[in-house]
Amino acid sequence: MNGLGPAPEDRPPLVPPWAAGLASLFVPGLGQALARSMWRGVLIFCSMLSIAGMMVWRIGLLGHLQTTRGAMIRKAFELQPAFLLVVTLSFVASWLWNAWDAHLRAKVRRGSPAFFALVLFTFFALGWQISEIDPARLVTDFPQAMKPLGRVIWPWQAAVVREPIVSTAGASIRVPKAASGPAPDPVEAGKPHIVSSPSTGDLSVLDADNQLIPGTALSIAGTGFKPGEPVQLWWVDPLANAFQIRKGGTYLSVLPDAAGSFTVAVTMPYSIGPTAKGRDQPHRIEARQSVGLAPLRISEPLRLVVQRMLETIFMGMMATLFGIILSIPFSFLGARNIMAGSPLGMAIYYATRTVMNVVRAIEPLIWALIAVVWVGLGPFAGIVALTVHSVAALGKLYSEAIEGIDPGPIEAIQATGANRLQTIMYAVVPQMISPFVSFSIYRWDVNVRMSTVIGLVGGGGVGFILVQYIRLLDYRAAGIAVWFIAVTVAVLDYVSAEIRRRFQ
Repeated sequence: MNGLGPAPEDRPPLVPPWAAGLASLFVPGLGQALARSMWRGVLIFCSMLSIAGMMVWRIGLLGHLQTTRGAMIRKAFELQPAFLLVVTLSFVASWLWNAWDAHLRAKVRRGSPAFFALVLFTFFALGWQISEIDPARLVTDFPQAMKPLGRVIWPWQAAVVREPIVSTAGASIRVPKAASGPAPDPVEAGKPHIVSSPSTGDLSVLDADNQLIPGTALSIAGTGFKPGEPVQLWWVDPLANAFQIRKGGTYLSVLPDAAGSFTVAVTMPYSIGPTAKGRDQPHRIEARQSVGLAPLRISEPLRLVVQRMLETIFMGMMATLFGIILSIPFSFLGARNIMAGSPLGMAIYYATRTVMNVVRAIEPLIWALIAVVWVGLGPFAGIVALTVHSVAALGKLYSEAIEGIDPGPIEAIQATGANRLQTIMYAVVPQMISPFVSFSIYRWDVNVRMSTVIGLVGGGGVGFILVQYIRLLDYRAAGIAVWFIAVTVAVLDYVSAEIRRRFQ
């Protein structure tokens, strides 16, 4: 009871219990409304309407190729019999239980909590099918994910590289065939050397039926190679395009003897390089042998990830700095206790709050897409996106902190005859320093985290190369990026927590 009379729930029902139950049997929630439980009735009506709408939607998707509604329902039950049976039974049970709930509300002034449990179960069943959850696939396909997952978890094999040291010797081949070929390369002490006999000939060609006509047979003799290590034979055309020679469907390689010598027969291969008649074409045949490994050096993925991670950190820092500077004016315009006192001030307050809420509701990823169209790919687009979102987020936090300050100092300053600006400077700002620093550091932490995400849409930072590595299925390089993201975020989280603790 209150001064205006009893609350709606305390008034007698508009209809007897049997009529309330019958009303909800025809229109879910109507009986509850007639029993003076209006919000309960609205909730029940919206829940049943949502379940019915989603069932119609899913049946339409499953039987979309059918021409009649009956055929659509039959096709849907053929494709998903268990799902539709469970949801249909749950829906019918919820409908009947809704009538019983209305009867109870009208009779004993309390409803059945089991009804909402049944509604939640129905929504869960719908969500299971809509989300296409497949536990069996989760288990059976797990072994397939182990290999890439293992590379992501432990990617450090790709963090450094040790390239092989290749010893190369070559011989020039004159094409087309001429009376004499070029002279052999000079012999250098301690270096491998090869000689081609003959040193001129014709390349393999394709006839009218695309059948290969073999080219000139060459005998390649090599000396000065490391014994027992395979030597690969490569062909280099006049445009410096190189490819390994094949023989019998496999790449051709030969093992030098104990003296480092070998002899092998080679057929001049088919090449799409220059073949102008009447001109010497300086093709070459090369013998390449790996004789050792170079010293370890940082790999290209590790170097790129470090560079992009630094870019990500500074993107978050710059966006936070710009966001702080731009959000301070909006924070005072969006504080009720500062803007109250005049219709114009309240109009500015509501307009500022509305703009900040709309901007803050749009995720930084969406702002990044807009910024990429605006300023192009790169970190600048990421900074623009994060700055826009930071202005709205920090403006809201700052304004709420201003509204929560102690009004005593404000009244004391105003009692001295201070104007609005002096009141803000000497009564509001001193109370804002601690929450200001705390919110600013927290926003920097958030911006660094978001910088790793907006790179996925071209906003720069480490996320940009992370998505490239994933698309290329280079899981070790992607794992390096993931590790750096995790470590950097953890370190920044600790640092920001320590800074906030010192200013509390």
